[in-house]
Amino acid sequence: MKITLIAGARPNFIKIAPIIRAIEKNNLTSGKKIDYRLVHTGQHYDDKLSKVFFEQLNIPEAHVNLGAGSGTQAEQTGKIMVEFERDLSAHPTDLVVVVGDVTSTMACTIVAKKMNTKVAHVEGGIRSFDMAMPEEINRMVTDSLADYFFTTSEVANQNLRHNGVKEERIFFVGNTMIDTLNANLSRAFKPQLWDKNKLDSKRYGVLTLHRPSNVDDPEKFAHWMQLLDEKAAMPLIFPVHPRTLKNFATLVQKPKNIITCDPLSYLEFIYLIKEAKVVITDSGGVQEETTVLGVPCITLRNNTERPETITFGTNEMTGDSYDLLIDSLTKLNYGQWKKGTIPPKWDGKTSERIVRILTSIS
Repeated sequence: MKITLIAGARPNFIKIAPIIRAIEKNNLTSGKKIDYRLVHTGQHYDDKLSKVFFEQLNIPEAHVNLGAGSGTQAEQTGKIMVEFERDLSAHPTDLVVVVGDVTSTMACTIVAKKMNTKVAHVEGGIRSFDMAMPEEINRMVTDSLADYFFTTSEVANQNLRHNGVKEERIFFVGNTMIDTLNANLSRAFKPQLWDKNKLDSKRYGVLTLHRPSNVDDPEKFAHWMQLLDEKAAMPLIFPVHPRTLKNFATLVQKPKNIITCDPLSYLEFIYLIKEAKVVITDSGGVQEETTVLGVPCITLRNNTERPETITFGTNEMTGDSYDLLIDSLTKLNYGQWKKGTIPPKWDGKTSERIVRILTSIS
């Protein structure tokens, strides 16, 4: 069986790495070998967001980098589609495997289906039901076209069933991000900023913000920074996403307890959140990682496509409410945070399940 794996952005690399390892293990032990081709779309092209992840996660060099680069949503989508069409024409495959919900996921799905190639979506079925999120559009388009769905939760299964997807096309396998987390937790290491800022385990927090709804409005962003600076009662380490940096630089009142740094490598970031007292975020993947690590998570969003991190895990959502954020921080600092559990099948064996299924549908 020939498959083409698509990876374009930082979250994709984390999700695709264990699938590649599982394929290579299968090819050593099984009679049903999988011939895979790894396509890097170049959606994330900065070394801090791309190259370092390939190195740390031992992802083999991509067979091709499409070099999509930056641009508007439409520009980036168009570049990926044009280049992937050329690559798929030159290298036909039995199945295109896309992961997550980034622009590359949607763009490569459209191209594959127009070329009569089947598509499997790893992390299919998740929904925020927020049409203002570009990722939600990517999920909906991808899932409307895909042939097979590898899901992370029963909620995702129900979303797919509600959209008319037949049961035999849905495979509840778990979460490949957790495969990567479990495989690399012992390799995580302190970032340089640890000693420089004299950090102590469980005496600091981690902050990640990058969604347009939180960082593109200068007034709202400034209010978040002021509130967190005053109410967190601990240093907050803030690896600043490139889109956020420009607004942080314009703050009139510079936070005293928020410590900014460049984006961290995967192994550094995992160490930082593992030892944190709390993570405050608007990211999807961080909600999952904190749940498995048992670290309190406060999500500054009005919705989440990962509700199991709330129903099972350590996550609480405060939305745009400054009062709810203050209440959450107060509860945290009084030691009253809920105890979470790990969602079903988030056990580090998801990629093995995926590969077994791939060999059975070939």
